[in-house]
Formats: sequence, C-alpha cells, structure tokens
Amino acid sequence: MIEQNSKNINIHEITRLILAAKEKAMKETESTPEPGLTGLIKWPVTCLVGPGLEGAISCETKVGYVNGAKGWLIYRGYDIFDLCAYSTFEEVSYLLLFGELPSKEALDVFKKKLIDYRSIINTQRFLMSFALEEMNTMAAMRMGVNFMRQEFSYKGARAENKVVIGSDEDSIAMETTPRGEERAIYEFAREEDEKERELEMCYHLIGGVPAIAATISRIRNGKLPIEPDPSLSHSANFLYMMTGIRPTPLEERIMDVCLILHADHGMNASTFAAMVVASTLSDFYFSIGSGIAALNGPLHGGANEQVMNMLKEISSPENVKSWLQDKIDKKARVMGFGHRVYKAYDPRARVLGPLAEYLASFSDAETQKLFQTAKVLEQEVITAFGAKKGIFPNVDFYSGIVYSCLGIQAELFTPIFAVSRVAGWTSRVLEYLKNNRIFRPRAMYVGDFAKE
Repeated sequence: MIEQNSKNINIHEITRLILAAKEKAMKETESTPEPGLTGLIKWPVTCLVGPGLEGAISCETKVGYVNGAKGWLIYRGYDIFDLCAYSTFEEVSYLLLFGELPSKEALDVFKKKLIDYRSIINTQRFLMSFALEEMNTMAAMRMGVNFMRQEFSYKGARAENKVVIGSDEDSIAMETTPRGEERAIYEFAREEDEKERELEMCYHLIGGVPAIAATISRIRNGKLPIEPDPSLSHSANFLYMMTGIRPTPLEERIMDVCLILHADHGMNASTFAAMVVASTLSDFYFSIGSGIAALNGPLHGGANEQVMNMLKEISSPENVKSWLQDKIDKKARVMGFGHRVYKAYDPRARVLGPLAEYLASFSDAETQKLFQTAKVLEQEVITAFGAKKGIFPNVDFYSGIVYSCLGIQAELFTPIFAVSRVAGWTSRVLEYLKNNRIFRPRAMYVGDFAKE
C-alpha cells in the first residue's frame, strides 16, 4: 500500500513520467503507418489468413489502431501517451463512442449518464444471493452483466421482437465466393429509437460494470456492497466502491491512467467475441458478456496475476539470473513478456513501468523488493531476447504491481481489465452495427466422404 502521509507525493509527477515515456518511445520508433493495414478497403479484400483467422481483415474501423512493429496505440487518432497525460477515462470513453473529444457541456451530460448508471441496486441484490466467494470472478462478472440486462427495464424483452426485412441472413447460401457487398442483403430493420436504446445500453454498461466488479470484490471479502458516490469521478468511485475509502488524488489519477490504457486494443479475442455476438443483432449485454467470457481465458486475460506470482517465486533481484537461465534451459515461458501483436516495447508497459516505480517508492519494503526484482528481470530478458526476437515487457508485466500498490487484490486484476475494456467493446460494437454484416467465416472440411 502507498504510504498516504508521505509529503513527497506529487500528483503532477505522473504527467511528467508519462510524457517522458512518450519522448523515449518517439526516439525509438518511426512515424509512418503500415501501408497495408490503414486506409479504406475495396471489398472483397485479399489477405493471408492463418489458423484462428490470424491476419484476416474482418471490417473497417475508426475506433483504434495498434502498430505492433512500432509500438503504437492510437484511439480515434490520438496517441495513447497524450490521452494518459492530459485526459480522463470519461473523456476517453466519450472519444471512443463518438469519435471526438467532448465539449465541456457534452462531457457534463455524459458524466451524468455514467453517474446515474453506477447505481445497480437490483443487480447487487441478485449477486448477494449467490456464493460469489466460491465462483470464478469473471463468471461472476458475466452473471452481473446478465442481471444488468434485467435491470434495464422491460426493454430487454424487445430484443426478440425485431421487424424482419427478409429471411434470416444466416439461412442464405453463404458457402459461395464473397461478392463484397457493403451491406447484407437480408437483415433486421434497426429503427432510430433502437439506435438510441443501444447508445443508452453503452452508457449503462460503462457506468455499471465497475460497480459489478466492486460489488463482487466486497462480497467475496465478506463485506456489504457500497452505494456509489455521485461526487466522485469514474475512477475514484470505482476504488471507493471496492475499498469503502475515498481514494487520494494520486490513487485516483493512477487508476484513471490504468483504465485509459486498457480501454481498447484492436481486434483482440474479447473484442471479436463481442462483435460476433452483436452481428447477429443480439443485444449489447449478451455481446459484452461474451467479451468477458473470452477475457477469462488464460491466453487473453489474467497474465498480470501470474506475473505477480512469478515475481514472488523469484523473491529477490539476486535470484533473477539463475531463475531466468533455468527457464531458458527448460524453454519455459516468462510471464509478462512478448505479445501476439507487439514486436516492439508495448506502449502501455512504457507508461506502467515508471508508474510502478513511483508507487513502489512510497510503498512497503516488500513491494519495493518486488519492483526491483521486476526491473532486473526486464533488463535480463531484453538483453537475452529483445533485439533478436522482439520480446519486451507487455502491459501485464507492471500492471499487477501498480494495482497492488493501490490496495487491489490479485483476483480483481482481470475484472479491472473488463471495467476498462467495456468502453472499447461497446464502441466497436456500436460502430460495426452501423454497417452490420453477420460474421460467417468458413471451415475447411478434412473429413471422409461416402462412408457406409
């Protein structure tokens, strides 16, 4: 935990650290976008596709862009470093949803929506009736979203009563060469009031999912849920509803940066899962629930918890070299390093590393030792693999230390990912539905024929 009475804490230092990370990143990367993965598409498109749809182009987007070779992360044209340095999670959520940063008036209205939707009394009551201490936290998160669907008035039932233009699109002969139509030939009509209702669901989910995570945390620790405080920011209220203590300005600022960093990250597995469900014109709650389910998989979420366990196993900076050599000899994976997308230093890790160091300096001796172990491990791994294989720290390497310094238990690390990513999930679903086409890839049949 952070020593709250330290006189040396300076909240403005956080902005300085972020801008210093940006300056370092700018020196180490060039500024030209990938020509093959930016710009408008003329459908149908030809691309190399690997197993698991690796490399497939499924849609166009203006929401976010990741350039793994250069270590870029862009939200709606804005660099992630600038958003972390100068913006808030509420502003970033608005940006992702609407494509531009809000005016003061628009931000006030948006904040009011999120504040109103923080209160999930019925959902909290439902959650309290389950033995959450015996459940996987992500299973509880997904269940909470289903309860939120019920809480969203009678409107949840209307999802089954859409007006049909033609046949169910998925019943058409799709096993043909793609023609590249911009819109589906057969689809459900989406009227203006339906679009407004979808936007309201986005507000409800962005505002309510943090309250679900906080409620789960408290119930699992034998405590009663806490009602939201409308005077607090989104990040501060999240911490308050988890701990029952109003966070310091430093804790609020750090939490805000963490949520901004995780808000969107390209066409990852959980985003794709949410979009696939949404493309059937199922509602946002089922779609976001699918994203949460995908995030629960160890290949996608939860690595920061494993990083913390790994650092505790190493136990001290002096043990790093021998521990790492043993892992290399066994060809075992070192958690928190490398990324499916990044072959450069993950820009999120560039921000979280300095923040972890700053927070650790105000924490207990055990946390400081944990950070020093992480720092030595980073240097050793980069020396061994960085230049040759493009293996650098990813977002999970330092985020666990940051969360621990904020007093957050490890079991909440992955739910926090969902608390943030719900802004990206809803934004990409909302964007895709404007020109919806049900996802319908093919599989190559490798079975037998004419069996008797």
